[in-house]
Amino acid sequence: MQKFDQPTALRSVLSPKYLEFALSDQYDIGQWKECLFWLRGLNDTYRVKTSTGMYILRVYRTEVGEEEVRAELSVLSQLKAILSSSARADVGEHLNKKDNSGYTVLDAPEGKRMAVMFRYINGIENNLQDEESCYAFGQSAAELHKAMDQVVLEQPRYELDTSFLIDQPLARIVAYIGESHEAVPFLYAFTQELKKRITASSHSLEWGLCHGDMHGNNNAFQQGNSFTHYDFEWTANGWRAYDLAQVKARKRQSGEQKEALWKALMAGYRSIRSFSPEDEQAVDLFIVARRFWVMGLDAAFIESDMGALDYGDDWLDSFMEEFRETGIV
Repeated sequence: MQKFDQPTALRSVLSPKYLEFALSDQYDIGQWKECLFWLRGLNDTYRVKTSTGMYILRVYRTEVGEEEVRAELSVLSQLKAILSSSARADVGEHLNKKDNSGYTVLDAPEGKRMAVMFRYINGIENNLQDEESCYAFGQSAAELHKAMDQVVLEQPRYELDTSFLIDQPLARIVAYIGESHEAVPFLYAFTQELKKRITASSHSLEWGLCHGDMHGNNNAFQQGNSFTHYDFEWTANGWRAYDLAQVKARKRQSGEQKEALWKALMAGYRSIRSFSPEDEQAVDLFIVARRFWVMGLDAAFIESDMGALDYGDDWLDSFMEEFRETGIV
């Protein structure tokens, strides 16, 4: 059992100067000129400038271990090779160190953290607010799925199934709000019915390797008609309808345009590979499952990262209202 009689960190921010000290000699990328803390997300991102160019350093949260990072980098390497001749899709590229390994294990106050260096991706962050962009992204997503059909997972990995999307988030949410909370009976009934509906249709849905976090407007940069996809931390086998549900559900779109933009995206996707009517019909169901997973993700990070102030009754009531409006129960 862990003892807490000494100062204990749950999540630190590592100093850029320390990262330069720890990593600059390990990569053949020239002299480091700047290491800038760039973004705090699920993981920490740093922008590195050297005498040879710009790079992105990701320092993973401590929950992401060596096996998870090896799996992600293996998928990226395979996809990079498969998509080398594609005019519509590419993936971010990680850099191997001088010893030919792909990551570094750093000692942080809260435990071991993995660090990976990526090539900087040029391009624009397209918010997919017009039909032409959505069509092009649909083609790119299809090219990515087509390439993923050729990827070999080299070690056991979790799946994006109902346990991942529903059971595990439910456990985190109930643990956070308490088993006796008045919202819990609804959450149990809601998730039971949601699982039932997904299971009933799952036999007719395409299953394969997914990106796992395909928002469309914050994990891909556009260059011409090609999108470079990155952030493959959640890549795993799952329903392809779930992957595309994340694109349909993005929030940076005006409501009156959504249907036309979705049709354009589907047209682009189907110009490259098939997506059955059953798969498309299931997308809206997976939008709900994705939102529940996001709620569970919130609960997972409240203690170590975000704090409870903004995750009280208003946060819970907002999700409860959203789930009631689905009419699932």
